[in-house]
Amino acid sequence: MAENGDSETMSDLERKVCQQIEYYFGDHNLPRDKFLQEKIKLDEGWIPLEIIIKFNRLNRLTKDFDTIVGALRKSKAGLMEVSEDNTKIRRSPNKPLPEVTEQYKNAVKSRSVYIKGFPLDASLDDIKEWLDNKGKVENIQMRRTLQKAFKGSVFAVFDTVESAKQFVEIPGQKYNDTELIVLFKDDYFTKKNEEKKQNRLEAKAKAKQEKEEKQKQAEDAEMKSLEEKQGCLLKFSGDLEDQTSREDLHAVFSDHGEIKWIDFVRGAKEGIILFKSSAKEALSKAQEANDGNLQLRAKDVAWEVLEGDTAKEALKKIMEGQQELLNKKKGRGRKGKGGKGARGAQDKKVKFLGKKTKFESDDEVEGEDDGMTGPASPKKRPLEDTEQEEPAPKQLKTENGAGDQE
Repeated sequence: MAENGDSETMSDLERKVCQQIEYYFGDHNLPRDKFLQEKIKLDEGWIPLEIIIKFNRLNRLTKDFDTIVGALRKSKAGLMEVSEDNTKIRRSPNKPLPEVTEQYKNAVKSRSVYIKGFPLDASLDDIKEWLDNKGKVENIQMRRTLQKAFKGSVFAVFDTVESAKQFVEIPGQKYNDTELIVLFKDDYFTKKNEEKKQNRLEAKAKAKQEKEEKQKQAEDAEMKSLEEKQGCLLKFSGDLEDQTSREDLHAVFSDHGEIKWIDFVRGAKEGIILFKSSAKEALSKAQEANDGNLQLRAKDVAWEVLEGDTAKEALKKIMEGQQELLNKKKGRGRKGKGGKGARGAQDKKVKFLGKKTKFESDDEVEGEDDGMTGPASPKKRPLEDTEQEEPAPKQLKTENGAGDQE
């Protein structure tokens, strides 16, 4: 076999070919590329060039085996090997994949940078071209919504913490005259969490304000209702018979005024009647119909039209009674519909059997669905799955290009 590493000068095409293939077999893509993972098990890691050229991004660069082999032989990365017959390539066994531990993921995160401000129609190639000569970038993650729309921001992984720091410290970075937001990934998530906390506090304050406003509106409506019902209340009292009922009151006033509510319990010695309109007029008509001697069950009764604060207090009590009765009716309705079966259903515990995933942010992240013209593979899962804000949707294609897992 022939290893790469020749010091010849690369053409622009050869450089792009190397970047693309070294991305496919690199630390970021290979562990999550199920298609390549299956293929490298078949022949000691060797992948035929016939398969590699079906990867879309490489396919758009070149389909020529000689160009690919020549480019890899000139690469100084030492990552790839070319077979003796120039028909297959593989990742060098001397460059094993790193173990994906928490320490490794934290190390990757420490050299990851958040960049926001790109046009929503920007392509991966546009962003790669802009990042060219700004430090060695190992991976670009285009951040997308669940509908796969680009959000205008990316996570870029640099080769070292130092190169990432140098990039972040460049002042006034722009893309096509648009000023960019540039932060370390950790700083971005810290800022995001602070914004969420502030949003929760503001939402809580807004909800409290809305509740207070609704309460005030309810109080104002109640006061208006009380004002409108002034003169509609008639109090009665006396040595009433214990059997005196609301039906007796309805019988007395049925032809003289429409009764809306009676605040009275059997056995009491006094109560209040709420008329739809003037209580004074209803009382006058009833008295006139009874020769001025208006009684209940042959008992003398004192009648008084309530006004002012006394009327307001009485009205409040009546309105509370009306609401209490309404709540009781609603409760009976729910009980009648649900019955024992409904209660049993409520008591039944439902267990969630799925795995709950905790994400670092609510933003969705997806890989760019670049695809290939040949066999398809399942989705690629990012190494830093704890950093993804939403599970990426199922991806059926095998490649994302050099750094185009977004």
